[in-house]
Amino acid sequence: MDEELTSEFSTSRVVTENKEKIEILLKATGNAPILKTKKWMVEKEKTVASIHEFLRKLLKLDPSDSLFLYVNQAFAPPPDQTMRNLYDCYNTDGRLVLHYCKTQAWG
Repeated sequence: MDEELTSEFSTSRVVTENKEKIEILLKATGNAPILKTKKWMVEKEKTVASIHEFLRKLLKLDPSDSLFLYVNQAFAPPPDQTMRNLYDCYNTDGRLVLHYCKTQAWG
């Protein structure tokens, strides 16, 4: 895995000065490739767009490939929504569950 790709996202629990991180769980749905690492620690101020971009690079998708993100198998959050807001409203057992797929599944 590229070191620079994962530098902003870590798999360990880290709390830095004023930048608390939350755990997100990335689950494949439909025909999406399954990730080796499903749990990631991200800064609360990251947006859905940054997670989307990170996931596209991690999955090595072509620019023409579609990628959809869903919160708790229910809805597709807007790209400018922060992880903090989604976590505060939709966390399950202390983690935010995001499902990803290459074709539209829910919502």
